[in-house]
Amino acid sequence: MILYLTEHESATMEELCRHFDVSMNTIRRDVARIVSDGHAEKVYGGVRIRRRVSGFVPYEQRSLTPSPSKQAICNEAASLVQDGDIIFIDSGTTTVHLMDALREKNITVITNNIEVMVRSMDCPGIRLIVLPGELHRTAHAIAGEASADYLSRYNTHIAFMAATGVSLSGATHSIALEYGLKKAAVAHTDRAVLMVTGNKFGISSLLTYAPLEAFDSIYTDPRIPSSWIEILRNRNVRTQIVQVGTRHS
Repeated sequence: MILYLTEHESATMEELCRHFDVSMNTIRRDVARIVSDGHAEKVYGGVRIRRRVSGFVPYEQRSLTPSPSKQAICNEAASLVQDGDIIFIDSGTTTVHLMDALREKNITVITNNIEVMVRSMDCPGIRLIVLPGELHRTAHAIAGEASADYLSRYNTHIAFMAATGVSLSGATHSIALEYGLKKAAVAHTDRAVLMVTGNKFGISSLLTYAPLEAFDSIYTDPRIPSSWIEILRNRNVRTQIVQVGTRHS
């Protein structure tokens, strides 16, 4: 029922009875359960999925606590990169951990992520291309039209992308200044890889920069709701659920 409501946003009680071919008493009991669990809310004549909306949280707040989940996601996703590859690394507190796993590679990295720039300083095998544009201090990133235009000149093998949230419309983001850049990154790559922790699924923020189908794969952690695993399977999006402690050799 959660999956059905996620896909349809809302439904009447009669509609749910018909779809699941069960009695009204059964539907009332199941609706009461998902409402009490916080997945949905009752409306006149039916029920609707409870939407979560997220705004931008400054980089400092997001990076205060070390995240083994983010590090594990990056360790696993880094196994996609081969020597000689040209990759894009998006801004964010998840993507920055890629540098820890790519230090010994001989690759070209294109980025607007200031923390990636800093971490690449002592990596002689990494050729770093820094995007021009406007400094966004709270995101620790460079962004704007100049960034998007410059990135559009390059074709990358893999674009490692971040998101504020993941909704049915796709990967969403809160910073309008980065919208064009993110769209360019996905448009000019062989493989777009989304890296998000499981608690970001079902969250919609200001802008959708790419549909779910635009991603070759999604790397996440076990917090992803089971309903979303089914949604991604139905959309033919490969989903890699990474356990903390996973380390690809």
